[in-house]
Amino acid sequence: MECCRRATPGTPLLLLAFLLLSSRTTRSEEDRDILWDAWGPWSECSRTCGGGASYSLRRCLSSKSCEGRNIRYRTCSNVDCPPEAGDFRAQQCSAHNDVKYHGQFYEWLPVSNDPDNPCSLKCQAKGTALVVELSPKVLDGTRCYTESLDMCISGLCQIIGCDHQLGSTVKEDNCGVCNGDGSTCRLVRGQYKSQLSATKLDDTVVAIPYGSRHIRLVLKGPDHLYLETKTLQGAKGENSLNSTGTFLVDNSSVNFQKFPDKEILRMAGPLTADFIVKIRNSGPANSTVQFIFYQPIIHRWRETDFFPCSATCGGGYQLTSAECYDLRSNRVVADQYCHYYPENIKPKPKLQECNLDPCPASDGYKQIMPYDLYHPLPRWEATPWTACSSSCGGGIQNRAVSCVEEDIQGHVTSVEEWKCMYTPKMPIVQPCNIFDCPKWLAQEWSPCTVTCGQGLRYRVVLCIDHRGMHTGGCSPKTKPHIKEECIIPTPCYKPKEKLPVEAKQPWHKQAQELEEGAAVSEEPSFIPEAWSACTVTCGVGTQVRRVKCQVLLSFSQSVADLPVDECEGPKPASQRACYAGPCNGEVPEFNPEETDGLQDFDELYDWEYEGFTKCSESCGGGVQEAVVSCLNKQTREPADENLCVTSRRPPKLLKACSLDPCPARSRVASARTACKGFA
Repeated sequence: MECCRRATPGTPLLLLAFLLLSSRTTRSEEDRDILWDAWGPWSECSRTCGGGASYSLRRCLSSKSCEGRNIRYRTCSNVDCPPEAGDFRAQQCSAHNDVKYHGQFYEWLPVSNDPDNPCSLKCQAKGTALVVELSPKVLDGTRCYTESLDMCISGLCQIIGCDHQLGSTVKEDNCGVCNGDGSTCRLVRGQYKSQLSATKLDDTVVAIPYGSRHIRLVLKGPDHLYLETKTLQGAKGENSLNSTGTFLVDNSSVNFQKFPDKEILRMAGPLTADFIVKIRNSGPANSTVQFIFYQPIIHRWRETDFFPCSATCGGGYQLTSAECYDLRSNRVVADQYCHYYPENIKPKPKLQECNLDPCPASDGYKQIMPYDLYHPLPRWEATPWTACSSSCGGGIQNRAVSCVEEDIQGHVTSVEEWKCMYTPKMPIVQPCNIFDCPKWLAQEWSPCTVTCGQGLRYRVVLCIDHRGMHTGGCSPKTKPHIKEECIIPTPCYKPKEKLPVEAKQPWHKQAQELEEGAAVSEEPSFIPEAWSACTVTCGVGTQVRRVKCQVLLSFSQSVADLPVDECEGPKPASQRACYAGPCNGEVPEFNPEETDGLQDFDELYDWEYEGFTKCSESCGGGVQEAVVSCLNKQTREPADENLCVTSRRPPKLLKACSLDPCPARSRVASARTACKGFA
């Protein structure tokens, strides 16, 4: 037998050593427990709300030291404190307000989240940079960190789970459910771009519903965020968020940071009201707002109890259903609220048999047949869809859906709707003809019918359907116009013969001014205004005038100003020196060789045209010759021709005149004169 197998050498010694070690270990554990007295009762909780600590003690019965600890802790009072209770660490700091520190009273504020020693009571004097450790330990139950459940017990930070158990590592999910799977809320993330204007000074960024958590918004730009709230009781409020800080808005903690170029808004939640984040126009540039938060699924499906049995005896069936439940108002609402959340899956109805006892009127025996074979279950039955309410652009169709039941003989009758709730009810409304309606499509405009001035232009306008095909059905009232006036900015004037600029001398410019005069023509030309009075009453001064490039528009008979580069040739001077006569009766002497004075001698005297001679003929075409004179350019008085530089004398300038044809008698006389000349 297996038990009689001979042991190998050394086996008894190993077995004996194992038995001795096990016995010693067991005895030591028993001795350790025996050396301690029983645990005493739990102490009073260190706090009445917000999570505190309670302890229990035991006494060592041995004259020697006992192994293990003589104190144990547990959490207690794990209910939320009312908002007016304030922060527990802040209460401990304020308890020192009536105690002098270095001979002076201070109002102490808590210093939280100390990474080195979170369980010491460090406080800061209000309005100063003074930070003092007022106690090496905070009271038991004080949170180690503001955003954590971990609490200080006997000066040490102890891990606390969301189940409020000491040493537990269970955490809340993003929805605030302890050890949850995140299915009771949904992540909402988005971006808003402001489009504010002088007529639209504010706008809604996002609506954050009651119960939302982990809210964070970042605004970048010149605009400003502010809040509007609405409680479940309907009370409304507003907070302008004027300065950086942490404050309560409808019992929800709000942390706001304001920077020169951005704003940051944080709310840990859960929100105790509906928050509407808005933006107010504060600058010319647009702003962007990025937001993220976890929105609770406040409408959830709830399974109902079984409906009444379909028969009072002889065997029937009954079903459960699901109803949409509002977690905030604790009431049943329309199913559409639950369908809003894709995460919400409506539970399938349950079906069970009921009232299986025989009916009294029967023979006392009735076999219950499987309903799916011999007694079909009630079902939904629908009528045909109605015609679409619109031929295009999106309409709706309706139909009636009812719950019917078919008996063994095939007779169909209407029954209560709850009997069909084990399957989803067919929709009674659906969209139809969602394609776009025909619309007018305008082609590009044709070129203007003129090359200058005012004309017309045309375009083709077609009625196009959603497939891009030419069709009918467009409203004549909305048809774009096919003809409109157009104006070509080019003035209507005759092209001017271009002359090389370098071939034009100063006298040509003056000759052109003299010939054309100051009258505006149909070709662009420089039109100077009259010279101003001399700036001095004696000696050498300055005269100025305005020179414009203008053209006469023939179609409107109006004068238009043109850019300077539209006029060809040199631009007449807009400033010149003037001489108002000698000062104090002195007679100036001009030396042609002297060039260091106010003005060169040859600049004081120059040739100028002074009009034209009388036309050589009164009709039939004649000529006029320009009169050239030497003038003092300051006094405009005629001077001796020797004072003007001979090489700069302008050439003879002729122009045609009296171009109208002569009367018949004159033409005959002219012919006779011509014949006498040839005789």
